[in-house]
Amino acid sequence: METNMEKIIKIKDLRRAFGDIRAVDGLTFEVQPGEVFGLLGPNGAGKTTTVRLLNGILPPSSGSARVFGLDPSTQGEQVRQKTGVLTESPSHYERLSARENLTFYGTLTEIPEEKLAGRVHEILAFFELDARADDKVETYSKGMKQRLALARALLHQPPLLFLDEPTSGLDPEAAQQVNALIESLSHKGQTIILCTHNLTEAERLCDRVAVMNNGRVLALGSLTELSRKLWPAIWLDVKFWEAPSANQLEAAKKFRGVKQAEATSDSLSVRLESKESIPAFVRHLVESGLSILSVNPRAHSLEDVYFAIQNENKEGE
Repeated sequence: METNMEKIIKIKDLRRAFGDIRAVDGLTFEVQPGEVFGLLGPNGAGKTTTVRLLNGILPPSSGSARVFGLDPSTQGEQVRQKTGVLTESPSHYERLSARENLTFYGTLTEIPEEKLAGRVHEILAFFELDARADDKVETYSKGMKQRLALARALLHQPPLLFLDEPTSGLDPEAAQQVNALIESLSHKGQTIILCTHNLTEAERLCDRVAVMNNGRVLALGSLTELSRKLWPAIWLDVKFWEAPSANQLEAAKKFRGVKQAEATSDSLSVRLESKESIPAFVRHLVESGLSILSVNPRAHSLEDVYFAIQNENKEGE
C-alpha cells in the first residue's frame, strides 16, 4: 500500500470501557484506501466494539478516531453514509422479497428515487440473486441470505465496508462463494475491514492484519512482516539431483549465515539468519559443484503467526 495516500481510518489510543471491562484498550492503527484490513482475535478481543466505535454506534471513553476525516462520535450519521456494515448475524424482513428488502433499505440510505430501482437490479445481478429477486427471503438458503446481506451493505456504494464474520455458519460451498465475492470487491479497490476467526480466509483476503486480545492490538502488519518479526531466521529445503559428497555437505553447512543444518542422502535443510541470505547460499552450492533439483523456503501461515503472537501474550501476562 502506498503511504502518501489519504488514510481512510486513523485511530489513536482509542478506548472504550463498560464499567470495569476495557473492551477496547488503547488501539492505534491506520487503514489505507483499497486495503483489506483484518481484525483477528478470540471472542471478547474487542473487534465488534471497534467496528461500532468506527461507525459512531458507540462513543469512545477516550482517544480519537477519524473515518474519512470525520469524528464518528459526533458525526456518526455522515460516517455511516460512507460505510456499509455486515454484522455477524444479519437480519432481513423475511416475509418481503429480496427486491423489497433492498428497496426499503435504499430509501433509508437516501438513494435518489429515480436511481433506486436500477441500483437494486444491478446489485441483485452482481450477487447472482436476480433470478430469485421477487421470492420471499424466508425461502432463501443461508448462503443466499448472506449474499443478500452483502448486497444490502453495498447498495449505497459505500467506499468503506465492514464485514463481521461474513462466512460464519455457512456450508463450505456458500462460504467459498462469499469469499470469492469479497476477493472480487478487493480487486476493484474496495476498502474492507474484515473481522474473522477464520485464519485461512484472512490469509487469503487481507493485505494486513491486527491481531487483538483483551481490547489491545498485539501485533500489526502483513503476513510477511509479522513472520519476519517473529522468526528472523528462515529454513531452506534444498533437494539435489545427485547425492552430494561429505565434503560438499560440510562446506555447505559452514557457509556464513547458516545457523543450523540437517542433511539426508539427497537433500539439505538449513536455517539461515535471514531471507536475504538465500541467493548467496544457493550460489555457493552451485559453485561447489552441487546439482540442485529444487530450493524451497519454508513459509509460515497466518495461523502459525496468530498462535505464536497469542501464546507470547499469554506468557507475558
